Parts: sequence; C-alpha cells; structure tokens
Amino acid sequence: MHFEAFSFGSIRIDGVTYQHDVVIDRGQVRKRKKKPSTVFREAFGHTPLSMVEAIPWNCRCLVIGTGAGALPVMDEVKHEAERRKVKLVIVPTEEAIARLKKEARGTNAILHVTC
Repeated sequence: MHFEAFSFGSIRIDGVTYQHDVVIDRGQVRKRKKKPSTVFREAFGHTPLSMVEAIPWNCRCLVIGTGAGALPVMDEVKHEAERRKVKLVIVPTEEAIARLKKEARGTNAILHVTC
C-alpha cells in the first residue's frame, strides 16, 4: 500500500484520492461509514468512533488516525481491542500514516481526514 498524499479533507492511496474517512482492512480501502456513530455526536462534540461501526478487527494492530486529534474514540472500542488482544494505536492521522508505511503487515487502520 502506497500513501502518496495527505492533507485536510483528502488522502491519496495507491493512486486513488479519497475525500472522506477511510478504513483499511487487510490491504483493502473502503469508506468509513460513520453514520451509526452520529447518535453519540452531541456527547462528544464530534462524531466518535464507536462499536456500532464496522471496525476491522481481523488484525494484530489497529491504527486509528484521529485527524489533527479531533476524532474521539469511545472507551468501548478500547475495551474491545483489549478483549480481542489487538494492539490499539490512537494517533493523529499524519503519524498513523507514518506508522502504516513502516509496519503495514498485520495492521488495519481507520483514518480520519476531514479535521
């Protein structure tokens, strides 16, 4: 997987530009479907990552890129990672991309690109 560019509102992976949050699941890129999490928006001031989303748990490590730090990750996600024995790395998206460039094998990701 080749990360070519990242800036506010877009990310370019393997020649394709995405203008929305993405999920990387075993090398496949898809749009993050955050609508189910919008019910928690008021409590967090931002739509958080919650267990009602399709989280790519089939990995050893799950990297969550929080944009510039704005994406909240609900405690239930952290507890589920611990239960599944999945290493959870929560960092700004730019740092998440750097980690994925170094260690993509066995790693899935959710990357917030819109703030």
